[in-house]
Amino acid sequence: MGKLLTVSSVMQCPHGGTVSATSSNTRTKAGGDFVLRAGDTFTIAGCPFALPSGTPHPCMTVQWIVTAMRNKVLQDKVLTADSVGLCKAGDQVPQGTVLISTTQTRVGGS
Repeated sequence: MGKLLTVSSVMQCPHGGTVSATSSNTRTKAGGDFVLRAGDTFTIAGCPFALPSGTPHPCMTVQWIVTAMRNKVLQDKVLTADSVGLCKAGDQVPQGTVLISTTQTRVGGS
């Protein structure tokens, strides 16, 4: 059972870009911050990834492919430290998985 991700969780793309979450959840908190859900918006800034030709191809968004199986907030599955998100470039090409560095430590989900 992984700890729930919140808007204060620290995440990066595999190339070091910063993942920022914007949540429409204004109801449920864990560890003092709003819980993140699969349907929330995740954007990536500062990804330095470039194709072998040298053309920039940075990660831009995250699509979550593994979420909590049982826990939901506002009819949407929550995200935990065990969740898996694909970082995608602007052309929707997957470029690796999200690296979750820190999250709240009090509440878990499955």
